[in-house]
Amino acid sequence: MSRSRPRAWALTGLLALVIGGVSAAGPASADVGIQALPSPLRFTSSLDLECFRTSPYTPPTTTVLTRHLNPVLAGLPVETHVLGAREKLCVPVAKNGMIPPVGVVDFVRFVDLSCYRISGASVAFPLNLRHLNPLFSTSVPPKNVTIFYPQHLCVPVIKNGVVPPPEVLSLVRFIDLKCYIETPQTSLNRTVTLSHLNPVLSGLAAHGAVITFNRQLCVPVQKNNQAIPAATLNIVRWVDLEMYDIQTAGLPVALTLQLRHINPALVNLPIETAVIQQGIQLALPVAKNGLIPPA
Repeated sequence: MSRSRPRAWALTGLLALVIGGVSAAGPASADVGIQALPSPLRFTSSLDLECFRTSPYTPPTTTVLTRHLNPVLAGLPVETHVLGAREKLCVPVAKNGMIPPVGVVDFVRFVDLSCYRISGASVAFPLNLRHLNPLFSTSVPPKNVTIFYPQHLCVPVIKNGVVPPPEVLSLVRFIDLKCYIETPQTSLNRTVTLSHLNPVLSGLAAHGAVITFNRQLCVPVQKNNQAIPAATLNIVRWVDLEMYDIQTAGLPVALTLQLRHINPALVNLPIETAVIQQGIQLALPVAKNGLIPPA
């Protein structure tokens, strides 16, 4: 299946002000005409991310404090981590042409997460997981897993200087996920067609992917005790993604992207170059222990 290079996203003019540490003089903004934050359930159930292996990169020495946000894991200890090598870039996709509804897709399309190696203590925490996305919520039964030690911290970035509108940025900049290895690992054995949602990659062709083994559970955390606005916190605390391996054809040509951090704790890190070509995992939204996000 052929793929085209990403099309440039239409600019709506130069930004006239600094949006939470992202300078107007640098990136361009995309106008999606949205009004209000979606409900936690509508947002999380629509959030599917395809994760690409990236070219090697290790950021300057950066230490972050992580605290769990989801009610199920709120009792786990606060941990300090040093960001290690970047290994994945996760970008928003739709499965089988199921585009999230207006008012939700406007937010989902800007969830880009750059994932860095971390280490931490094993928690050996048992959980019951059920899928939230409509494609799997009725056809895949709930299952019991146990999470152990953390492997990655996935933090929000923008690609190629395209900044979300202020309402979108206010949400996506606080999506920080701590990814734990989980067992047992069994194959989902489903085939889906993935299509890119982010403006920078929307020109890429839809492609097939076979979803195989679950590897990690990625759960929301707060970094460095930073203040998160209440309306935003009410959504990001429910973002639980289960990471599955996928089998899919790589891009015909490697794609070079410029990544810029947008979370307030990391905005001073340098812009990173990331080369991607092969999708290796798919992150799917789940609920833990029957606790469904508010509708």
